[in-house]
Amino acid sequence: MAAITPPPSRIYLLRHAEAAWATPGQRDFDRPLNDKGYADAEIVADKAADKGYRPDLVVSSTAVRCRDTAEALRRAMGATLDVRFVDELYNASADSYLEIIDAQEAVNSVMLVGHNPTMEQTLEALIGHDALCRALPGGFPTAGLAVLDYDRITARWRLVDFVID
Repeated sequence: MAAITPPPSRIYLLRHAEAAWATPGQRDFDRPLNDKGYADAEIVADKAADKGYRPDLVVSSTAVRCRDTAEALRRAMGATLDVRFVDELYNASADSYLEIIDAQEAVNSVMLVGHNPTMEQTLEALIGHDALCRALPGGFPTAGLAVLDYDRITARWRLVDFVID
């Protein structure tokens, strides 16, 4: 498990919603959400907002499907939501995701909007393999939002909620 300690004390990991297949000549990076993906992104964003899950900072991959997912969050949570787009999240390793989280010392909560398998690997690094398998036996779904809190007593991250459409 990763040795990230607060701040931030809450981490949100949001896998982008379902993307369209690439058209001939289109780069993977440029694939937008498909119709189901747009709907799922809106639903998960609304559910997160209804539960009061509003991060101090959203850090999103610059890939079009992640931008589309992050914009659904902005619509659900308001224009003042601090969203930053970071090229390094595209094709990054779990270590890179963890470094970005660990660097956010000025916020209490941070959300990453990114890609699989890295999103699942990051969650596993934070909560451990056994906890991951119990929580997500089928893997990290598209438009899935993991909510993690730091437990100061056990000095470990724990998954407190998983929001899906």
